[in-house]
Amino acid sequence: MKQTKIYFALVLLIVFASGCSDKIYETFNANSPVYMSYDELRSAVKMTAAREMNNPGKIYFKDQYIFINEKMKGVHVYDVTDPANPQNKGFIEIPGNIDIAIKDNILYADSYIDLVSIDVASFSSIKEVGRVQKIFPYTLPKYNEKLPLAKVDETKGVITGWEEKSVRQELEQRYYPIYYGYESMTMDKTYNLVGGFSGTSGVGGSTYGVGGSMARFGLYKNLLYIVDRNNLLTFKLNSSSDVTLLNTSYVSWNVETIFITDNHLFLGTQNGMIVESLEVPEKPSVKGSFAHVTACDPVVVKGDLAFVTLKGGTTCRGTVNQLDVIRMSDSYSKFTLLKSYPMFGPQGLGIDDDLLFICDGDAGLKVYNAADPLAINQIAIFPSINAYDVIPLNNYLFMIGDKGFMLYDYSNIQNIKQIGFIPVVKKN
Repeated sequence: MKQTKIYFALVLLIVFASGCSDKIYETFNANSPVYMSYDELRSAVKMTAAREMNNPGKIYFKDQYIFINEKMKGVHVYDVTDPANPQNKGFIEIPGNIDIAIKDNILYADSYIDLVSIDVASFSSIKEVGRVQKIFPYTLPKYNEKLPLAKVDETKGVITGWEEKSVRQELEQRYYPIYYGYESMTMDKTYNLVGGFSGTSGVGGSTYGVGGSMARFGLYKNLLYIVDRNNLLTFKLNSSSDVTLLNTSYVSWNVETIFITDNHLFLGTQNGMIVESLEVPEKPSVKGSFAHVTACDPVVVKGDLAFVTLKGGTTCRGTVNQLDVIRMSDSYSKFTLLKSYPMFGPQGLGIDDDLLFICDGDAGLKVYNAADPLAINQIAIFPSINAYDVIPLNNYLFMIGDKGFMLYDYSNIQNIKQIGFIPVVKKN
């Protein structure tokens, strides 16, 4: 009996010892996160003085204003009542911002993991009026990929940057998506503009604004649609301060863009275009899809034609660079590739009647006559700029690229000319 007790005690000792092994620590050079607390994040929205553009992203038009995203920082506001002479009205600080959409006088914006609603009826007194917290994935800014990541503690806040330094920590591995992977969406031209631009010192007038083809936000009736990498999020806009997430539906791998027209969502993904019906706007339903090789692919639609640019490269994978023209039939459920046109490195695009504008990366801005989808002809090119996205509107084209914001007058397609320019100022 005594031997049995001794044996049992030894077993317990072995089990206990095996569960209490020392943690393994290592000291190494790493990307150490720099945090912004959640309290700071949720009290940061404000209007500040005009500033230079350093790292512009997406563009959005509402009434007589162009809103230009400063990646992860906020939004520049320019009055383009006189398109040839844009006036810098100020900068809206929105930490972690990439996309916006505007309905009436409310600007909706992502702010790291939150969706924030901002009243911009008057730029002299903008104010945050609503916020849906923790609605987007916890994501990271770019970092030095030659160094490992130090441990991330989500309870400390969002990560705004990195310090390269020596750290000592328990070995642990965790993967996060890179925030800048999100690059897209647009919306139907349901604006009310006739003959030029006019307005007041704030946003009002027409119901919806107009986004570029690289946006992830889109508005329809009293709903806001947002795509992340894999999902479509549908929000009900009950009031300026009351925004409700109705549903989150899985769409596909690497969803990038939305174009909304004719009661349908056209979603661009890295492996194809997906069409969803808005017959029941609160619950979009898949109508059909068109597959293509892996590439980044914003899309715009005119009637039964979809124009899709495919871009290869490191971020977009694949090697194809081209424009695909797709005929859609049977209520957007059947698709026929009519023709592909070679491109250099296409990104955003826009269409106005028969004019097709394509941002072809380092090859510049290209303008085509797309009246015949089987014989699209180039009628103008603006080289020596890396073009990113465009919004064609009332014979004016708003374009953003690596050199800045450019405005073009295309009222005479035989003499399209640049009439305005706001430069990017690169920091050392």
